Amino acid sequence: MKRALPILAVLAILLAAIAVANPHFLEPAGFLAFLKRAAPLVILAAGQYFVIVSGEFDLSVGSLVTAEVVIAARLIDGEESATWPVIALLIVVGLLVGLVNGMATTKLRVPSFIVTLGMLLILSGAVFLWTGGAPRGALSEGFRMFGRGSLGPVPWSVLILLAMGAAAIWLMRADFGKTLMATGDNERAAALSGVRVNRAKIFAFMLSGLAAAVAAILLGGFAGVSAQVGQGLEFSAITAVVLGGVALGGGRGSVPAAMAGAFTLEALFTLLNLYGISGALEFTVQGVIIIAAVAARAIRLPRTFTPRRGDAHAAS
Repeated sequence: MKRALPILAVLAILLAAIAVANPHFLEPAGFLAFLKRAAPLVILAAGQYFVIVSGEFDLSVGSLVTAEVVIAARLIDGEESATWPVIALLIVVGLLVGLVNGMATTKLRVPSFIVTLGMLLILSGAVFLWTGGAPRGALSEGFRMFGRGSLGPVPWSVLILLAMGAAAIWLMRADFGKTLMATGDNERAAALSGVRVNRAKIFAFMLSGLAAAVAAILLGGFAGVSAQVGQGLEFSAITAVVLGGVALGGGRGSVPAAMAGAFTLEALFTLLNLYGISGALEFTVQGVIIIAAVAARAIRLPRTFTPRRGDAHAAS
């Protein structure tokens, strides 16, 4: 938890600044609305955390979110009876995309940056080919409930976020988390000590795909159907994880810090919007954050800031 203290302090400052600009923000309704907006990105950041802490990247999550929303709208087409089967299908698709990313990275020994960039292009092309740039169909009210509805005063998206966050923290405290940390810190040493590094990485990619599927369900209900609904989310998730102090080389960082980084990024964008600063600057801000975070780590740890990935992949 100590690793999350710096980013939590920054988050507190940003929330205070938002409250000054908008006094209604800290009222229950206003704060819950903020949590509901932030939930998809926080969930994506938690999924991205597993991949980055293992020493890899997942650039496919944004296009996967878009593909999932488009698939859901096309298959449901307003039919309530199709809601749960399609939700189950979305979860399976997310896991399968993660499995393919993980298998290609570990078994074919293709760098994850290239694998997931290729998956991004494949999914983006498939969505455009299927929709012609204009998604068809409609989401049912039962599907939209997860992004827009609430259980009493608490939005469903917030409850899902809490469940996903708790599961992510539990996983990192279990043996899997120790295995993943060891893999990201020094892949070769982990393999020599008996760690099944390939299996750990594949599972990390599958968790990232699962997180993207859940985020797509929330965004579909909150933002509706669009061919751009997931655009740029892969970079936002990576920025959030880096902002939370997670090392891009793997092996260091915590889930709470990564999720706090996502909340901080959302709070920063909210503050910029309140002051009328163009949303076009969001990508600029993310780029500056990534460069600054990596540069700060390089300065702080000049001798140890080197990629810790082993030269060879160990067989699972």
